[in-house]
Amino acid sequence: MFKNCKSCNLTYNKKFNVFDWLEDLPRIPNSSNLIEVRFKSTRKLIFENINEIPLKKGDLVLVEAKMGHDIGEVSLTGELVLIQLKKNFKKKKDVKKIKFKKIYRKANELDIKRFKSAKKLEDVLLKKAKKIANAMNLKMKIGFVEFQADKTKVIFYYISEERVDFRYLIKVLADEFKVRIEMKQLGVRQEAGKIGGIGSCGRKLCCAAWMHSFSSVTTGTAKKQDLALNPQKLAGQCGKLKCCLNFEVDTYIDAKKDIPDKDIILKTKEGFAYHKKTDILKKQMWYSFEKESNKNLILISVERVKKIIELNNKGIKVDKLVNIQEYNKKKFLGYENVVGQESLTRFDKK
Repeated sequence: MFKNCKSCNLTYNKKFNVFDWLEDLPRIPNSSNLIEVRFKSTRKLIFENINEIPLKKGDLVLVEAKMGHDIGEVSLTGELVLIQLKKNFKKKKDVKKIKFKKIYRKANELDIKRFKSAKKLEDVLLKKAKKIANAMNLKMKIGFVEFQADKTKVIFYYISEERVDFRYLIKVLADEFKVRIEMKQLGVRQEAGKIGGIGSCGRKLCCAAWMHSFSSVTTGTAKKQDLALNPQKLAGQCGKLKCCLNFEVDTYIDAKKDIPDKDIILKTKEGFAYHKKTDILKKQMWYSFEKESNKNLILISVERVKKIIELNNKGIKVDKLVNIQEYNKKKFLGYENVVGQESLTRFDKK
């Protein structure tokens, strides 16, 4: 997850890297002069390489800032930068209007020394800023600080559930540190990504591993997947609905097209069968002859349900919900102790 820059011994977080699947292919000359540069945390910006400097992934470069200059690490080059740009800007007209800032040159030893000295001040600034914010009784939590390489600007990233008036705080911080101050708010999901952790799936949190942009998650996505609306199970460590609810919702929507309507009552000679639950991906449905309870559930395939509905529409009642002949033909794959893994004496000499 972390990689050390050999030339400057600086450590950068690599968790939000874009996989360069064109790395082994020959580059098209003059295909794109746009370069993606990563700074501290999740901040990535695209710059224009107007001087056509030969750059590769991992190089430290001196780039243009609003006022002054900054140092960042090249994180992506070539055609993939254009794809990333189109992904972030859905309208093609917006892409054409963008005026990209410039890459001046590669960072030399003197630039890196200044950069290191600026980074050493970040912890000191963070502690002082927290004390000042607490003294003002502001309902905000300053997460971390990013110092610009030329020491002319400091960005304070903060977390707050309410709107905070920090104009007086900026004035005090500017007088205290003698630099320009910029405040940026982080969301709850971004905060969880900074802290990190393990999800209910047993893997590292997506927000701490690869996600850098977050789309809204609603209870409608859970309903489309027939998930129980249980806040304890659907909420992540940030307290919001899990981002992974959006990952498979399109698959469930497509699979639901082949599944009959749940409100249709199946008519048999045994009685009326009412729908209770559905396994969308396995295409299995459970029915019961008891309308108000979930007792004595009967498992039926979607194909069988469609046949029963078709016969019911013709005025024909089937004898039974389950076709015994079709049921016997199907082989249900379950767990079998074939090689005797559970035997306590399997390693004993015979």
